[in-house]
Amino acid sequence: MEFAAVPYKSLQEGSNIIKPNFHLNYGKSRISNSKRNGASFKTLGELTNQIYTGGIFKRMFVESEKFGLPYISATHMMNTSPLEVSKLISLKHTPRQEDMTLKDNQILVSCAGTIGNVRLITKDLEGIIGSQDIIRIISDDNKALFGFIYAYLSSPTAYNFMQSYIYGSVVPRIDPKTLSSLPVIEMPKEKQAYVHNLILKASSLRVNANKLLIEAISIFENELPKIESKLIYTSKISQRLSHTSRLEATYNANLIDSFKNKAIENGAELKTISSLSELVFTPGIFKRIRANNKDVGIPYLSGSELLNQMPVFDSFLSKKMKNIDDYILKEGWLVIQDAGTIGYLSLITKFLDGVSATNNLVRIKPKKDNYNYYIYCFFKTKIGQRLLKNLEYGSVQKHIDHHQISSFEIPIYHSIFENISENIKLMLEKTSDACFLEQEAIDLIEKEIESWQKS
Repeated sequence: MEFAAVPYKSLQEGSNIIKPNFHLNYGKSRISNSKRNGASFKTLGELTNQIYTGGIFKRMFVESEKFGLPYISATHMMNTSPLEVSKLISLKHTPRQEDMTLKDNQILVSCAGTIGNVRLITKDLEGIIGSQDIIRIISDDNKALFGFIYAYLSSPTAYNFMQSYIYGSVVPRIDPKTLSSLPVIEMPKEKQAYVHNLILKASSLRVNANKLLIEAISIFENELPKIESKLIYTSKISQRLSHTSRLEATYNANLIDSFKNKAIENGAELKTISSLSELVFTPGIFKRIRANNKDVGIPYLSGSELLNQMPVFDSFLSKKMKNIDDYILKEGWLVIQDAGTIGYLSLITKFLDGVSATNNLVRIKPKKDNYNYYIYCFFKTKIGQRLLKNLEYGSVQKHIDHHQISSFEIPIYHSIFENISENIKLMLEKTSDACFLEQEAIDLIEKEIESWQKS
């Protein structure tokens, strides 16, 4: 149980709110202490040009890029590559497109469901449509540099403070007007500029990393055979029995056989993932024993959290937990989600080296000659995704298993192997470096706030 004495003045500052969780909030406590000890703050609204949402409207989605624009939701905006999971929203039936369109250097804050996720829009995402459940912040660099504002909003102090603004018993929400009252510490100009430059460097690295990935996928898809996947098809029983005896129509044996035959005709050498890897495994189901902090625990991430461009380490497993080593991920490993949404995969960066993760991930531990860069790129292609999803089974929740991944045959094109592997390796390094830079920026802000905690 948490308890604290709250001065009457704090009730007045909180618009007469008397909810305990409002005043016991970690972020509010740190900012209140800083103010009492002489730190200077301005509101987010005072330091920015505009804070708004795009408005509520009925969304209509289309299939063709000719009639739509990429649309990202608040759920997917934190993804390393949100365009990969975006839908196409109708150009004709989407109102207020100017307000809904995301712009370079715009700061996004999720304002419904999961509150307080923050993303900085880069040039590669400029022009796409964002959900109405995202607050847009347009900065004013004459008042505060946008990189500093982004880093501050990404800090644990600001994130927790935003949680105190939540209203709604079914779907948690915050609104732009309330967010504009968020206190922002006034750091010395040189420190603000340093934080801003760290974020600029991190953003540039991420843009370049994304370009490397797109280039590698393009090279791969130019070599891969073009296979038409039909919803209605005929198949012989003998053919299906050769594919692990699966008879359900959703398992398209024709697609697999057609791909393999054409890949061989194109000069590819088919090799199983098990032959290219040291180990392919899934750890057993386990009871999670939580720890309070990193001193006694190991950061724990879910499959979806691994997809985020900046994973946050706020959940920990006890170091004393049985078989804890089975759940720890290492740099260079490839992990594939095996339950729920099939097709999500992540390469473990240096930034993520040593974190623990859910048992719902197939782990691919590489050999000394790391083929995971190449395997990762193949599964990022359109045909790679179709073949991976083709393996799924289950009527309610979809699953795949490590045996299927282990025996999956990858087409090796020796003429492009080195090029693709080098691109993905560089992408991984840039992605990791960006995370380290952003973490440094956030740590500097937290350190500044910490310096004002004691009088």
